[in-house]
Amino acid sequence: MKKWNFIISLLICTFYAKSQVYHTDYWEPLFNGEDLSEFEVLNGQVEYILDDGIIIGYSKYGQRNSFLATKKTYGDFILEFEVKIENGLNSGVQFRSLSDPGYFDGAVHGYQSEIETSPRKWAGGIYDESRRGWLYPLSRNEKGQNAFIPGQWNHYRIEAIGNTIRTYINSIQCANLVDDLTSEGFIALQVHSIQNPDLEGSKVKWRNLRIATTDLEELRNPAFDYAPEISLLDSRLTENEKRKGWRFLWDGKTTRGWRGAKLEQFPEKGWSIDRGILTVEASDGGESSNGGDIVTEDRYSNFELSLDFKMTPGANSGIKYFVDTDLNQGQGSSIGLEFQILDDQRHPDAHEGKNGNRTIGSLYDLIRAESHSVGSKKRYSSLGWNNARIIVRGGYVEHWLNQIKVVEFDRFTQVFGALVEKSKYERWDNFGRQPSGRILLQDHGNQVQFKNIKIREF
Repeated sequence: MKKWNFIISLLICTFYAKSQVYHTDYWEPLFNGEDLSEFEVLNGQVEYILDDGIIIGYSKYGQRNSFLATKKTYGDFILEFEVKIENGLNSGVQFRSLSDPGYFDGAVHGYQSEIETSPRKWAGGIYDESRRGWLYPLSRNEKGQNAFIPGQWNHYRIEAIGNTIRTYINSIQCANLVDDLTSEGFIALQVHSIQNPDLEGSKVKWRNLRIATTDLEELRNPAFDYAPEISLLDSRLTENEKRKGWRFLWDGKTTRGWRGAKLEQFPEKGWSIDRGILTVEASDGGESSNGGDIVTEDRYSNFELSLDFKMTPGANSGIKYFVDTDLNQGQGSSIGLEFQILDDQRHPDAHEGKNGNRTIGSLYDLIRAESHSVGSKKRYSSLGWNNARIIVRGGYVEHWLNQIKVVEFDRFTQVFGALVEKSKYERWDNFGRQPSGRILLQDHGNQVQFKNIKIREF
């Protein structure tokens, strides 16, 4: 038996070794290894040198973000490299990136795989440089947060194949993004700007940079459930989303499945549909005084809801759930738990309520939204698109704003009941504790747009 175990182990090792040699044929160095003539420095002007096969970038106080960019562009590829960064620095590797004179005076923009040593532990996440900001923070991937080890060489792998972007650090998956904004561009090594002059001369080092551009399906790594897929595709579900039970709550074209909160049909005014975007139109800033709120025809109990929303400056709106449209048939909005949509910087309601419990992402008038991710703040765009995510499992509820958890509570606890008793909802019996309810999009008299409204039930 020992003899057969030895033979089987030998065969496995031989097969693995041969497969590794075979796969090696697909790889090529990212540059010639002798000089940096195949790169150019863009934006900030810091020093990059090549020393015994290692590219070293030096931080320089007073310089903007600097990038050592390939002169060649790449579409689909798998890139591997090792990186070592001194404590206190921030860096990254750009890919499918661009620098056009007409775009903010040539600012480098595009996807970046984060390299950092901060307490938030988002190394390996995907940041959209000089465009949309964070696309895939690691706030939903605890295992990925611990992949990067400060003070040592870390192995990175970036897979950009079609509209799927995945990153791995030390063989642990960090990001799993689906996005189709940019399909090709250069690769660049970033030395981030520094605010502390004491960090002048601190170094980022890269070595063993290699890339594959053919037979990528054979080379690609598996995706792991601990790195949840985040899709930024408009009006499309990924195959993974379909397998996990996601469906569109709004079809992007018609009013099917929705009606006015106080009507038997969809409102005849105040709402419009255009190219996959549902817009509540601006009126007088009043609550449900134009077209009125809209609600789903169906009721929901345990679910995960995701939607994108875009505000105009100073806007107010909300996403309500466990809505009972039989309550409050008079003026104002229908009653339910509310994920607040608000321009905190410009709308006065941000300063009303108690302790900020009417700010964006909050459980309106009950619980203030604040980041549950270590080292990160609540973040939103008052002009661009934001993502709202609401998860309900029995009594337990979470609010997520742009992939960061900002609220969690149990609607069946005494604590929740006490909050209700001190709020504007105290006169509604059993508020927020119904077994099921409708989902509502609010008309608060300001223009707000919605898209990619999707749900899965548990």
